[in-house]
Amino acid sequence: MTPGSGLQAGLKNRHLTMIAIGGVIGAGLFVGSSSGIATAGPGILLSYALVGTLVVLVMRMLGEMSAANPTSGSFSAHADRALGRWAGFSIGWLYWFFWVVVLAVEATAGAKILAGWVPAVPQWGWALIVMTVLTATNLVSVGSYGEFEFWFAGIKVVAIGAFILIGLLAIFGVLPGVHADKASFGNLTNHGGFLPHGPGAILTGVLLVVFSFMGSEIATLAAGESEDPQRAVTKSTNSIIWRIGVFYLGSILVVVSLLPWNDPTIKAQGSYVAALNSLGIAHAGEIMNVIVLTSVLSCLNSGLYTASRMAFSLGQRGDAPKVFARTTARGVPMAAILASVVFGFVAVFFNYAYPDTVFLFLVNSSGAVALFVWLVICFSQLRMRRIILREAPEKLVVRMWLYPYLTWATAIFIMGVLGYMLTDTEGASSGRTTVLLSVGVAAVVVVIALVKQKFGPDRAEGAAAVDTAEKVTTG
Repeated sequence: MTPGSGLQAGLKNRHLTMIAIGGVIGAGLFVGSSSGIATAGPGILLSYALVGTLVVLVMRMLGEMSAANPTSGSFSAHADRALGRWAGFSIGWLYWFFWVVVLAVEATAGAKILAGWVPAVPQWGWALIVMTVLTATNLVSVGSYGEFEFWFAGIKVVAIGAFILIGLLAIFGVLPGVHADKASFGNLTNHGGFLPHGPGAILTGVLLVVFSFMGSEIATLAAGESEDPQRAVTKSTNSIIWRIGVFYLGSILVVVSLLPWNDPTIKAQGSYVAALNSLGIAHAGEIMNVIVLTSVLSCLNSGLYTASRMAFSLGQRGDAPKVFARTTARGVPMAAILASVVFGFVAVFFNYAYPDTVFLFLVNSSGAVALFVWLVICFSQLRMRRIILREAPEKLVVRMWLYPYLTWATAIFIMGVLGYMLTDTEGASSGRTTVLLSVGVAAVVVVIALVKQKFGPDRAEGAAAVDTAEKVTTG
């Protein structure tokens, strides 16, 4: 048993390694990068570098807190301790809401691909099948989740590694049997310069790519169910730099070098498919669809796991129904998983029935949660460092660099991104709409948290409830 919970240490070190690596490779990297390239040209590399640096810093802060206190609640539990119960409640429920909406988005994306292959099954049928299979996987045991994620992440890693290798060989002109006449590092500057739309496009690019990095924090939640949580957190935190450098910057560099940034096929086919097609590689589109589907399934698998573990942690702390903190004999929080799935199915229904109203509201109102989470991590770490030093300095095995100055600089940059999003007014999912709706939903959750904190049971009663919940197992 993991100390302090009914969860079990069912994740092996190889599972945690691949969860950490795969967590930074979302489906958004494959699907969403083409709009970023169109907006910023080759300068999108700077956008990815900026956001990548931001994620490295935030993960360093989270790693410091999670190595000292590994828990399934991760940053929500740390915020609870450092900033107050209202903060842990608010960010925990917002994060849960974010992943439930992601379940619907990814289930629909996967269903579109599968319906294209087997049109006899309707798209909603595929969404139902995918959600049901991955729900069953998560309900069996944490080890089955880890095993599925190990292979999903492994396919993504191998695919991106092969893409980078093939692309570099083509760029250097040493890959036989391909049409590499367009491939050259000269594409970085030959078509209107490195920043064809000016320096301002870098920040616009940041808005487009920032959400594809969400998921890097999953390893710190999963560490609570591993054999050696502190080692797992430390390892994943220390490796985040090369993971982002290789998978994001490396692969995007290859894309914008294989093709001119303004090549129309990038927008029409997607950046990675267009890059492979430019080399005349047969069935490039089908190959990439398999990889995108794998990424979608990986995101669904991890999203369901993450949402359920956050609900479990909230239940443990008395901030969600107590039943969420109950586990089966296998250490699985069944009620937390099923509740997350039910809301995921409801969101899938809204996606088909009311795509331009209800579902659009759900997507927009959860869109800025990633930035809220990172901001809360910053403020939590500012307080938690002092708590750790006072109570257990030997647990400070991971340290944030240049504390507290770099922490403050990161928080200011995140607030700057949120402020810049308010200047984006184009389209139904504009930056301003996303920020305002997300802030509105966050405000409602914070008010509920403050009311609950003032009039709800005190922490001592909540702790007693947690102790009871930990002892209860079913099945």
